[in-house]
Amino acid sequence: MNKLVGRLFHARVRRRWRRVADAAEQTDLTALRQQRNEARKLSTELDRLIHVADGRLALPKLGSSSFPRPHGTDWAWRPQLWCGPLPRPGLSSAPSESTLGEEVQVFHDCNASEVTLRQLRNKRVQDLAPFGLRLDVFKFDGSFLSLAINLPSDAAVGLGRDHILRAETILEVETQLEIYARLNIQNGPNTEQIIRKLPEQDQTIRVDFDISDTRINEKRIEKIWLDLIFDAPDMNQVILRDLTFARHRRAAL
Repeated sequence: MNKLVGRLFHARVRRRWRRVADAAEQTDLTALRQQRNEARKLSTELDRLIHVADGRLALPKLGSSSFPRPHGTDWAWRPQLWCGPLPRPGLSSAPSESTLGEEVQVFHDCNASEVTLRQLRNKRVQDLAPFGLRLDVFKFDGSFLSLAINLPSDAAVGLGRDHILRAETILEVETQLEIYARLNIQNGPNTEQIIRKLPEQDQTIRVDFDISDTRINEKRIEKIWLDLIFDAPDMNQVILRDLTFARHRRAAL
């Protein structure tokens, strides 16, 4: 009985909003403004429901934190973009400093951006991450293009110079290009940086950043982020099928 009542109620709600939408061109502006505000509030809750439902129903399981980790790992993380569907899945003609999700930001100095970012669904058997990131670059008239991935605050908790921070990605490129990974650790007024060139022939790429190569003040770490820097990226497509981070202590010598 309750299910029947629920179906009837939702059918009535849908009919009401269908009538409102059909009449929107002729609705009085005061009433239309109120209807728009109601619709926005409803849309927010519906988007939240869809986001959670997509996450639970999609395969592989969204939010998955399953990936290989070094022995002795004391912290590990996969960014949300690779875990679950984003409410806004893409950016077209992305301006510099625009963000996709909460953790990924694009930087460039193009006069006219022809850079597109889009979250895509991984469906291959070998993929552990539910989602990937596709970067399309058409005409590129700038001097640099990078993606910044902001690590969560708990990445800095307990981080010391005896740690190694590993970044691992599954990378596909349309045309070979040079890609660099730069780890940035902001501590007080200083930012320590470690840069590594990614191998061009491998799809599964593992990069270790030895924190002993820095002069960080372990008590003043404020922010950690990774820059992926693309050299001469014009007319190319890059797909990051996965991106994970893991932290472990360096073996004692």
